[in-house]
Parts: sequence; C-alpha cells; structure tokens
Amino acid sequence: MEMSVQGTILVLDDVSTNRIMLKVQLTAAWYHVVQGEKVAGIAALLRRTRPDLVLTAQTLPDGTAKDIKRLMQADPTLADVPIVAIVPQNDKAARLRALSDGLDDVLGYPLKDTLLLARVRSLLRARADRQELDVKDGSQSIGFAEPTAAFFAPAHIARIAILSQSARTGALWKTALGGKTRHHLSNHTLPNLQGVFSGKPPDAIVVELEKDVAGLKLLADLRSRGATRHTVLIAVLADEDADLAAEVLDRGADAVCLGGFNTDEISLRLETQIARKTRDDRLRATLRKGLAESLTDPLTGLHNRRFAMRALDQIARQSLRSGRGFAVMLADLDHFKAINDRFGHAAGDLVLSEAARRLEAAMVRPGFVARIGGEEFMIGLPDISSKQALRQADRICESICHEPFQLCDHPTLIPVTISIGLNLCAPPDLVKADESDPVTRLIRSADKALYAAKKAGRNQVYLRQSAA
Repeated sequence: MEMSVQGTILVLDDVSTNRIMLKVQLTAAWYHVVQGEKVAGIAALLRRTRPDLVLTAQTLPDGTAKDIKRLMQADPTLADVPIVAIVPQNDKAARLRALSDGLDDVLGYPLKDTLLLARVRSLLRARADRQELDVKDGSQSIGFAEPTAAFFAPAHIARIAILSQSARTGALWKTALGGKTRHHLSNHTLPNLQGVFSGKPPDAIVVELEKDVAGLKLLADLRSRGATRHTVLIAVLADEDADLAAEVLDRGADAVCLGGFNTDEISLRLETQIARKTRDDRLRATLRKGLAESLTDPLTGLHNRRFAMRALDQIARQSLRSGRGFAVMLADLDHFKAINDRFGHAAGDLVLSEAARRLEAAMVRPGFVARIGGEEFMIGLPDISSKQALRQADRICESICHEPFQLCDHPTLIPVTISIGLNLCAPPDLVKADESDPVTRLIRSADKALYAAKKAGRNQVYLRQSAA
C-alpha cells in the first residue's frame, strides 16, 4: 500500500550522518524529506520542493540558518514556512543566537524522536492554521490585507500573564522579564486562574509546569477555551525532559523552555510568538469584517439578500423543529421611481437610508430586516402568530408614512409610503412532496401578496394565510 506523506521537510546540514539520522526519524513518521548541504543553490531547491518546514544546522559551509531565513522571507510563498535551527545540546549561546535571528525554534542535537516529532507536528499544525486564514482571507487577490511577505507584523503592547507554582517564583520571573520586554506583565499562582480569566484575556501566558497530569490538563484547558484559544502558550520545564516537552507541545503549547526559566530565551520567544499572533489576529479581524460586509447592504447598513435567504432558511428549519409558525414579509416603497426622477438619485439614496432606519426601529419582535434590491425589503419573523405578525406589519407601515422624509439639501418634505406582502407560514407549508426549496416558494407567495397590496392602492398590508 502506498504511504501517505504528511508533509515535505527540508533538512540542511553539511554532515551526512546528521542528515541521514534526521531522514530516518522523519520518514518513519511519514514525512517526505529533501536534503541539502549549503546555502548556495538553496533558492532553486526551495522553489522546486516547496517544503512545509525547514530543519537546518545553524552553521553551514557557506552561511548560516539566518541566511536561509532571509532567502525564504524574500519569497512571499515561503515566508511563513517554519525554520528550526539544530545546535549542540548544551550550547545556550547558540540557542539564543538562533532565536534572536527570528527562527521559529531551536532544537539540541542529538535529537530525541519524541521531541523532534512533537515540535514538527506543532509547527506544521500552526502553519496549516495560518494558511487557512490566508486562503479564506484571499488578501493577495482582493486586497483585504497585507501579503504574506509581511509575516512578522509589528506587535502591539501585549498583555503577558505569568503562571507559576509559587507567588515568589512569579514575582522573580516578572521582575526578570520586566527588564527585557516592553509588554505589560502580570503574575498569578497556580492553580488559581481567576486573575487570568477576569478582564481581557492575555496575549501570551508563560506557565511553569511540573511533571504531573495537572499541568497537561491546564494546557489543554487553556487551548480549548474561547478566551485563550489563540493565546500564546510558553511552557517552562525545570528539567531537560524531552518526553514531557513533547507531551506539552502536543497539548497545545507554542513553545517549551527546557532546563528552567531563562530570561533571555523567554523574552526572545515572546517577541517572535506575539508578532506572529498579531498578524494572525489581524487576518482574523479582516476575515470577520469581510464576512460582515458580504452580508451587509453598503447603502443602508441592513442585511442583504444573501443574509436574508440564509436567515429565512434557518427560521424555516426552526419552525419545523418547534412546530410554531413564522412570517415572511416583502415590503416595497411606493412610487420610489418618482422620487428619483424628481429629486435625483442622491435624494433617493437618502430616502432609502432613512427608510432602513425606520424599519429597524419599528421591529419590536425578534427577526431580521434586509434590503434585497432597489427599494424592496424583506422581513423575517420567527415563532409568531398571525395577530402578532399583522400588528408588526402595521407598525412598519406606520413608521414610514407617519412623518414625511426630510432631505438635507432640499426644503421639500417628501411623503413616502410602503406596501407589504405578508405570508404566514406554518410547518405543514414546508413539507411538500418533490420539493427541494420550500423557502423560495414561500417568498414567491409573499411577493404575490405584495403585488396584491400594490394593486389594492398601496400603503397597506396584504395577508396570505398559507403558501398554497
């Protein structure tokens, strides 16, 4: 049976035995491994193989891991690929140098399988999440956000919480980090998390973990909560326990510091991780904004047709579950073309905006108001009786006609009225043989009611009791 490859990893090292050992470890975990020995020619290799992660010796015959990073940052399609430096096990200076160069992580050689593979899984998982944001955002095609090349966006002043086993340890860590970082620090004692969850959630948490189940449960809990799901989690382990570090990474930690608290290492990791989080937060905000805009009418600020159709479908499904009826209204401003012809389209836009404001203000029951085109609006009302629906429709009519519309640059007051077609829907109306889209039929029924209201003289509500 053909092996399913989990990702492509580029291994760079001029020592062949190191490359061979890494390849054995990684291919056993079903990763595709590509190998290189030096910086020269690496650009072509990167373009050809498009790795998902790079493991590189910190020093190569003709350059360093920092040079590899610089090459990859210059290519927007590779700028978010994680780069991990491999350094001698006890060389703390080399570890700090790799982190200060902006590399995603640094591992000590010889590498234990469990820790290596856990770090690979963690980095690839984080990259997949970022790629999903980029794909959904579509920033390079529609211009919503900065391109991938701007990966390390300047980070804001972040809130960092320190969780320690004792108050004394937390105070010492806070003092030490305070001299190294510009971010706001607070310290809390485990297992009391009240301070962490009160107020705005922290951007990063530095947590002291011991070799017990409680610490692993804490990480899983922090990663699963909505408030801290995207918070940077940096774990500090007192010992060089590779197995525990691997478990910590698999439970959701973004980084692990082995051998106890090291101020320089943690401050460097915080800067890299917070910069990454800042960019991801901006992408998420852009996505939320883009989604809202895709469901909003730009002129009136009401929901648009796309939203209305989805919302009405949900109301219909809810009606089937609850057994209670709902209402759909189509409303149309009367003689709107005459307003445009007499006063101009700018005046017509003002009338539409004011009509939208009045419609929303007239809604006294749960439901939605949407502009679905031109001067036409849709109103959906769940869980409502015929008497309640008629009262709501009459209130909408009154909101439009009770007071003329004032144009800001014209002395004339414009009288405006509205006609409404109201369709009362019961669950049996939604179940008909050989029908895949009952909602469209219900809308057509409301449209017929609107036509009848227009034909009867406008400025009124016309009711249809069923969708038949």
